[in-house]
Amino acid sequence: MGKVKVENIRVYAHHGCLKEETAIGSEYRVDISVDADLATASVSDRLSDTVDYVHINHIVKEEMKIPSKLLEHVGHRIITRIFNEIPVVDAAQVWVSKINPPIGGDVEKVTVVLEKKRIA
Repeated sequence: MGKVKVENIRVYAHHGCLKEETAIGSEYRVDISVDADLATASVSDRLSDTVDYVHINHIVKEEMKIPSKLLEHVGHRIITRIFNEIPVVDAAQVWVSKINPPIGGDVEKVTVVLEKKRIA
């Protein structure tokens, strides 16, 4: 078993419950961690035997372009696509963070974390 992490994917997107949030947009950070059997790839040296982190980055960028009211919804879409498109993934965690959220205080970010395991 092994783990592949893609950290600090930075995107500008239009998520939120407030009209201003979806109109103006804001900065987001997405972090992904996936568990997979990496034994074959460690010997074969073939991309097809592992988790392609370029593919993960592509999924995140595409899903972040689709406006949602809730970070939970965006995270769910990302994690669902990872399981649908990367069969070697056994478990995944996604952190979706809104940088400088408009909550009336000095807050660096708010983060939603979702986890999923593949059912055998």
